[in-house]
Amino acid sequence: MKRSPAQKVLFSSTRRYLIEDSTKDFHTSEGFVATKDLQKAGNVQTNTGKQFIVLPALFTDQIDRLHRHAQVITRKDIGLIIAETGIGAKDLVIDAGAGSGMLCCFLARYAKKVITYDVDDRSIEATKKNVEKLRLKNIIIKKKDAYTGFDEKNADLITLDLPSPWNALASAKASLKLGGFLVSYNPHIIQNQRMVGEAEQSGFTHLKTVECILREWAISEQQCRPNFDALGHTGFLSFFRKIR
Repeated sequence: MKRSPAQKVLFSSTRRYLIEDSTKDFHTSEGFVATKDLQKAGNVQTNTGKQFIVLPALFTDQIDRLHRHAQVITRKDIGLIIAETGIGAKDLVIDAGAGSGMLCCFLARYAKKVITYDVDDRSIEATKKNVEKLRLKNIIIKKKDAYTGFDEKNADLITLDLPSPWNALASAKASLKLGGFLVSYNPHIIQNQRMVGEAEQSGFTHLKTVECILREWAISEQQCRPNFDALGHTGFLSFFRKIR
């Protein structure tokens, strides 16, 4: 089986490029970097003299360049899901609402297996392409309505990125192991309010509902202040555990 060319990342203080095929010259608006230089790790320059650094591409470099069919869950929210649920190498995860596959791809870095569900052909195709691009082998993509049930049992974590997550509570309860985590992501707090009420009547305990706001800082010799383009509200996360 022929191996895919090594991916590299080319960056400067102002630009970053993902090089998917390092066996060819890479062209930018600031000149091109020759193939022989892309095999190095360290300082290189384009034919016009622009300075860059070449390094092996890591997961975080690759996932930033994924195809986005739908709005994706952001890293700040994904980080909370991973931290709060503590998923690990032995865990089975069900992800309902694949979208573009951002969440399931991150979860697959930690879990043993991730099964992601969606009913939209465009979402399924986008997720499939992104999973293949990242060369992840532990993700299964299924076209099936999460509201009608999941095929798997004894899941450690189920994530719901659905318009009406409360309609998937029966599916989640049937497939989640006792003590397992359920996480619902929604842009509007009224959705989470209804989800909390119905989940508590369905055998789940509500742990918390949170909103994560991220603000980067601009730091240099000339300035030290918050960036003007802070990433504020993206969605609300409600965390539950199955108790019966």
